[in-house]
Amino acid sequence: MSTAGPSPSAQRCCLSVPASDERKVAKALGLDVDEIVFDLEDGVAPGRKAEARSILVSALSSQVGKTQPVAVRINQTGTQWCLEDVLACVAEPRISSIVVPKVESSSDVHFIDRLLDGAEAGASRQKPLKVQVLIESAQGLANLRKIAKASRRITSLILGYADLAASLGTRTPVQANTWLPAQHKLLTIARATGLNAIDGPYLLVDSGPQFLAHLQHAAALGFDGTWVIHPGQISTATTEYTPPPAEIARARRILSAMNEGHSRGVGAVSLDGQMLDEALAVSARRVLARSAATTDVGL
Repeated sequence: MSTAGPSPSAQRCCLSVPASDERKVAKALGLDVDEIVFDLEDGVAPGRKAEARSILVSALSSQVGKTQPVAVRINQTGTQWCLEDVLACVAEPRISSIVVPKVESSSDVHFIDRLLDGAEAGASRQKPLKVQVLIESAQGLANLRKIAKASRRITSLILGYADLAASLGTRTPVQANTWLPAQHKLLTIARATGLNAIDGPYLLVDSGPQFLAHLQHAAALGFDGTWVIHPGQISTATTEYTPPPAEIARARRILSAMNEGHSRGVGAVSLDGQMLDEALAVSARRVLARSAATTDVGL
């Protein structure tokens, strides 16, 4: 199994939308957001799972030629809906990744990995689905290092605070620093395995001072982006997770200098008196990914 996922992509703001609400699904597909996460799991009542799946497939079928990243939060492994969710996602080319909820061990990921391998072969899917892992329990946190290394498909680790609070017995309301141990662990493992670290959503629909504080806290820690649950939160979240122009320009210069040095066969490269190494290159790539910038630097 791989110890590092694909290169990070921009996930500054990921809007979570219940797939059972046809109006919200249609509206979301017209919004300017880095990623839409259509929810087939907790946001959908048990009796409406098949209907939600059908609504989503129908809406996406009219999206031929669109390139906006679409993810689907499938139902938990071991449920009666998981298989049908996966098959539907494999069959729909507009879907680029699946979010696997309540992951507690590497075995959960291995199961999804093998299921995707077989389903994609059967459907002759050209572009393999990526996997995002949602950590929502004490067991998931405890096994996070093995989980993160369980599949080459994994691109992101996400914290799910509502279920995590229930699992840990955390009393509400909580302060931002309540989640520091979980946040630091997820960030450390995401960085060690080359994955995006995505913060869980602020669980209210407003975009006031508390929402801003939630964003700024996680962004300052180093998270690459966040989930939001209301379109009115998109602009603020995207802004908070977009690096300033000076940081973007510096990242471009670092990668350009390293590329030029490597092309000349030079191992040690400096920029403005600072020695550059691969760690700085990794950070620079992450800045460009978060800025949604494109670069032809090639590193």
